[in-house]
Amino acid sequence: MTNAEKKTLLHCLLYWEKNTPSGVYLTQPYGDGVVKNFTWQQVGDEVRRVATYIQRLNLPPKSNVALLGRNSAHWIMADLAIWMAGHITVPLYPTLNGETAEYIFEHSEAKALIVGKMDGKGDGWNEIKGVIPKDLPIIAAPLSPAMLADKPQWTDIVAKNEPLKNPTMPELDDISTIVYTSGSTGRPKGVLHSFRTMIVITSGMEEIWGFSNQDRMLSYLPLAHVAERAAVETMSLYFGFHVFFSEGLETFQKDLQRAQPTIFFSVPRLWTKFFLGVSEKMPMKKQKLLFSLPILGKIVKKKILTQLGMDKVRTALTGSAPLPPHIIEWYRNLGLELLDVYGMSENFAYSHACKPNEVRVGYVGSVNPGVDHRIADNGEIQVKSPAQMIGYFKMADKMAEEMTDDGYFKTGDRGEIDEKGRLRITGRVKELFKTSKGKYVAPAPIENKLNNHPKIEVVCATGSGEPQPFALLMLSLDAMKELQRGELDKETLSAEFKELLKAVNETLEDHERMDYVVVVKDQWTMENGFLTPTMKIKRNIIEDRYLANAEKWLGMKQRVIWE
Repeated sequence: MTNAEKKTLLHCLLYWEKNTPSGVYLTQPYGDGVVKNFTWQQVGDEVRRVATYIQRLNLPPKSNVALLGRNSAHWIMADLAIWMAGHITVPLYPTLNGETAEYIFEHSEAKALIVGKMDGKGDGWNEIKGVIPKDLPIIAAPLSPAMLADKPQWTDIVAKNEPLKNPTMPELDDISTIVYTSGSTGRPKGVLHSFRTMIVITSGMEEIWGFSNQDRMLSYLPLAHVAERAAVETMSLYFGFHVFFSEGLETFQKDLQRAQPTIFFSVPRLWTKFFLGVSEKMPMKKQKLLFSLPILGKIVKKKILTQLGMDKVRTALTGSAPLPPHIIEWYRNLGLELLDVYGMSENFAYSHACKPNEVRVGYVGSVNPGVDHRIADNGEIQVKSPAQMIGYFKMADKMAEEMTDDGYFKTGDRGEIDEKGRLRITGRVKELFKTSKGKYVAPAPIENKLNNHPKIEVVCATGSGEPQPFALLMLSLDAMKELQRGELDKETLSAEFKELLKAVNETLEDHERMDYVVVVKDQWTMENGFLTPTMKIKRNIIEDRYLANAEKWLGMKQRVIWE
């Protein structure tokens, strides 16, 4: 491809549509064993026909069009159709609660909505459907909720509209998407990206991992997040490789077997789940024995990777949180080197990555080609990336606040850089923390809700690197005295705290909901360093004291734990 032919991701679609029309681009399962392949020609045709329909809606030029749904072939097609029609995509996480979705609809000034794969089971459809603006034009893509049967259907649109022959192609610096991400107040911020910031990452990715049109990927992490969009959508459109989609958690292993990915991008929770699943069937003692046998060991390792559907993986990526060293070593022993990646919505996930054979456990790698980084005086990691955002939608002041005068983005993470330029994340300057699912959580609103209970004096919501948050509760002095005098018992308090946990969780997003609460035996005071002079918690001190117990507490499978 020449530079002109791959100018934007939409140009890339036209290139593959013209040069490899019969090549399969997307593979989508529909349930009940039905799986459909879409060639580049078919994708191009459907995108062109839907773009014709969107143009006939007569929206203002460069309108914001919302896109809601789990990953599917039609999610990518919808994104392309929005662009081809001359508009801007606003992806919505399928797990949003109603309040957040309502805010995004209003703040983004969305002029239309495309709804894809949603069913109300494990996603936020039951809440989101009630806050969709009544006058918002809706397109129902395949696998969308049955209640949208009266809305214009994608398949009918494709059947009744002519393909758009000569679309007006975007310029590199046109806005392509608004990605909403959590801010320090818990309110989402709309990160503006251009066609340039979405495609500029391709040369660096090729240099690090050598993508080609022979690769295969399974897409299941949310396409509404920049990481999956960068790794799957951008890379597949640019390099022309085959993308498969997962039907759901129940069929994930079968989906992996179908895809036989050569590049696999996951999060620590799933890497850990694979490890625990294998170890349950084959105890570690037996693994060590078998692995130590020269010939049989190789056969067993190959069989494990084959059963996982990863025997063809040449590049295994992990991100969002650290993995325990023993799990990293286990995969390496199987012949799979897990490579950490690090990035943010504001730089389209293009920041740091571990290079093959250069991994240092606990580090997220060195800067990607074209990226610069430094550590500020306060220990904060600052990054300058060619994929840096254009700004925040309708938040010019916020943009100025998040950037330095010389163009570095303030990540909010604390870190250190080793002698080889590899970065280690040591904590957070901001209070936001990230779970092992890659979701940011603002602890203060959660703490405020828990703190309403009369028996609770101080709360610390935490859980960095854990599957879900949890909260540490310090009892009030009166409650502790009542316990000591026998006027109150732990069983009664546990029942109250269990109900409190349930009530608070019902007000939170899925990724914010706590697995459990822990009643600590310590008293947090100014004197012992747990509280500031103004009685605020010293989060880093508390986390240093308790986070090491998180794995043990999670394994107890209790909603209320007494330390």
